[in-house]
Amino acid sequence: MPLTNISNEDFSKLVKFIHSQYGIDLSQKRQLVTSRLSSLLSQKGYNDFGPFVTDLLKKQDPADMELVLNRLTTNYTFFMREEEHFHFFRDTILPELVKRHQRDKVLAIWSAGCSSGEEPYNISIYIKEFLGAQANQWDTRVLATDISQKALASAKRGVYELPDTIPPAWRKKYFQPVPGGKQYMVAPIIRNNVIFQTFNLMDPIKFRLKFDVIFCRNVMIYFDQPTKDALVQRFYDATVPGGYFMISHSENLGKNAPYQTVAPSTFQKR
Repeated sequence: MPLTNISNEDFSKLVKFIHSQYGIDLSQKRQLVTSRLSSLLSQKGYNDFGPFVTDLLKKQDPADMELVLNRLTTNYTFFMREEEHFHFFRDTILPELVKRHQRDKVLAIWSAGCSSGEEPYNISIYIKEFLGAQANQWDTRVLATDISQKALASAKRGVYELPDTIPPAWRKKYFQPVPGGKQYMVAPIIRNNVIFQTFNLMDPIKFRLKFDVIFCRNVMIYFDQPTKDALVQRFYDATVPGGYFMISHSENLGKNAPYQTVAPSTFQKR
């Protein structure tokens, strides 16, 4: 059997396993599965999908599973993505949170599915800019999670080619040029404000604090509606009353979402 083909049985097994473990719906992505995994099969020394799928599901080796997930999903993000969200965060959410937390001076913000790290660093820059000289009096560390160790390694490294949308003052203040190229490293004042952690969004959410804001943008595009509904409910339960939830403009929550809409792709737990 050529590598470009996968049997109905093997495809069904793989789809069910990926969905049950990671929430990703590949049921309509047969061509994507075969095209993106064929080279991986060759690298691993397999001649067809049958033995590969059998071994993958039997061993459930974390390294192999990560290779598969990295092939089947796209860890694509960039600074200032969907900038309207950051403007709402700066103009509406941050003033409200700072007023609410004047006593404890702790903000709990989660970047769920942070990929290569631009989003949580971007959030941190907005926080630092808003608080200004008072920033060192606050605990504003952003929790940033992803299921991919490869994405998290890149995020922790914090080296990027910066888009023109980054203001020149920010480039100078929050980034350090990497010698010999066009890349910049995120400055320690921002790097130290992000806590990176591996987390599978299908797992129960049991972090120490409930969150003032949860960003989960361009993640649920891989989930079917029941999986998405269950995840949104878990997010809702992990949000403080009055807290916010943001998804990408290309996503929707569904009819029975517990949050209330307050702006495009932005929701609040009333």
